[in-house]
Amino acid sequence: MGARQPGRQPRRPAEWAGSCLTVVRDSGPSATRVTYARVKALILAGGLGTRLQHVLGALPKSLAPVDGRPFLSYLVGQLCRDGLVDIVVLTGHGGDAIERSFGNGSHHGVRIAYSREETPLGTGGALRLAASRFPADRYLVLNGDSFLDARLDGLLQAHLDALDTGVPTRATLALAEVPDTRRFGRVELASDGAVTAFTEKGAGGRGLISAGIVVLEDDVLQGIPPERPVSLERETFPGLVGHGLRGVAFDAAFGDIGTPDSYAALVEAPQMLTAITSAGQRC
Repeated sequence: MGARQPGRQPRRPAEWAGSCLTVVRDSGPSATRVTYARVKALILAGGLGTRLQHVLGALPKSLAPVDGRPFLSYLVGQLCRDGLVDIVVLTGHGGDAIERSFGNGSHHGVRIAYSREETPLGTGGALRLAASRFPADRYLVLNGDSFLDARLDGLLQAHLDALDTGVPTRATLALAEVPDTRRFGRVELASDGAVTAFTEKGAGGRGLISAGIVVLEDDVLQGIPPERPVSLERETFPGLVGHGLRGVAFDAAFGDIGTPDSYAALVEAPQMLTAITSAGQRC
């Protein structure tokens, strides 16, 4: 399944080399390649998961078992499959259990480091802390409790293409179309790929939602106030509307473990996750 980008479609294939994206500019013997600054992959895995506590007990939400494996392992496998092998897992609640489970990542074919918050900082605050510890030009951020069945190079290439053509681009969201946006909130997208508005949770009907994956330029994270809780979704993203926030709509299945019902549905039908397992193991 691929991207349905409302603006310009990603126009050329992408290749990966470690954690550097190399975009093929043309085809044939005269093809040129431009290697961009390293993209650091971050996974948000520090949430309390209060809605799942009666299901998981003391187990961190990102370690929720699906088909015999912790949910987080599928995100790591997806990143590895798509060429991002240097990963930082952002932890807080249950951080020790996550580190014991994944260690340095060698058993998963990747290199994992950790950024642990001592007190809850929210998604934005946790990312600001991680960026101060693991500097990079831009970051690919995944929520630790959702999964989009799509390759990640399309999102990265769309972000880089926009930068390359001079389109103001500070963040690019992966979007998924769902039959009912009530639980997630809705994202409004212009024909050129610019995000124009967010609708609060509660508005139902078919529409686009944020699929829990975003490419962020470093200056976005540097602009987040340090050492206090900040919500990326409620504070940072709305502030970027009209200031370089873009979206790519993917024709791809989406699932999450945010509620007992959505977790049960994914456990019952885990195919979107298990399809990438073998690819992740070969990284």
